[in-house]
Amino acid sequence: MTFTVAPDANGILPDRMIAAMAEEGLILPAYDFVESQIQPASLDLRLGDIAYRVRASFLPGPGATVAERIDQLKLHEFSLADGAVLETNCVYIVPLLESLALPPEIVAAANPKSSTGRLDVFTRVIADGTRRFDMIGAGYHGPLYAEISPKTFPVLVREGSRLSQVRFRTGDAILNADALESLHAVERLVDIDDADLTGGVAVSVDLSGEKGSGFVGYRAKRHTGVVDVDRRSGYAVEDFWEPISARSDGSLILDPGEFYILASKEAVQVPPDYAAEMVPFDPLVGEFRVHYAGFFDPGFGYAGAGGQGARAVLEVRSREVPFILEHGQIVGRLVYEKMLARPDAMYGQRIGSNYQAQGLKLSKHFRV
Repeated sequence: MTFTVAPDANGILPDRMIAAMAEEGLILPAYDFVESQIQPASLDLRLGDIAYRVRASFLPGPGATVAERIDQLKLHEFSLADGAVLETNCVYIVPLLESLALPPEIVAAANPKSSTGRLDVFTRVIADGTRRFDMIGAGYHGPLYAEISPKTFPVLVREGSRLSQVRFRTGDAILNADALESLHAVERLVDIDDADLTGGVAVSVDLSGEKGSGFVGYRAKRHTGVVDVDRRSGYAVEDFWEPISARSDGSLILDPGEFYILASKEAVQVPPDYAAEMVPFDPLVGEFRVHYAGFFDPGFGYAGAGGQGARAVLEVRSREVPFILEHGQIVGRLVYEKMLARPDAMYGQRIGSNYQAQGLKLSKHFRV
């Protein structure tokens, strides 16, 4: 497929257009893509063969390269060829196997993969000359890097591990208020009658315990073993997580510095011609961060892709003070965007998606 985008196009590029970008040299992988690396509306990014531990997180800023900043800030470097452990609360920079040569009409945005967020691995993508994490400007030509800082569990990674994903878009893809309301009227984006659609679809937290057999989530344990990010169903839940029982008053006190896995009260769905993203933490709703990994692909929770609505899993970390969450409290919003075209494959079991029709669910690394 030849890569072309109409001058007035608005939307997120689907899987086949991502493949076309690679064929035309707009995405430059060091090695051929692997199976399932191209998702319905995103591309998984792979770690390269070397990692640098640095003194602090940074942004290069205009006129500077990430490599120059690494030289100034690195403490040591090590190979990922045979795997290496990244320790908690350290900052690492890893060159990625994918670089970009974007055309002037295409921008890119990155986000941690769902499994990365559910392990509390803080991951952001950096590009040369940028002032913002996870944002790659139109026309960018150059390498990409992952900043990685595990917060709860030490993790084992290796060359080829996939912690981040990137979306490509052209124009303004976000649905305005009228378009979002019309889409909800047709597709029922959340399974409640009085959906709050102000600034996106409101998502609230479920602390009732009714859908989780009396418990509402998990709190991560401290001082655990290492989690291999490429090992599926390899670990016992009880070795890493404590279940949280529902309280009669439907509340949960978030302790500062602790990491929680909770679930949304609403079941949500993303129709095939749209993608969604959980918008960044809003300081006006409380002193906590929700959802490190914010991309929702076309078909997520959608009946035609094997879902019947799926609850959003919430990765929650309190900040400086204890904070009380209440059942039904709004904790985030899903912003919906148009796809430039319907993807060839939607999110679902057919393409090996891990979280279709999910309820309260830990990452794929833990045995059910």
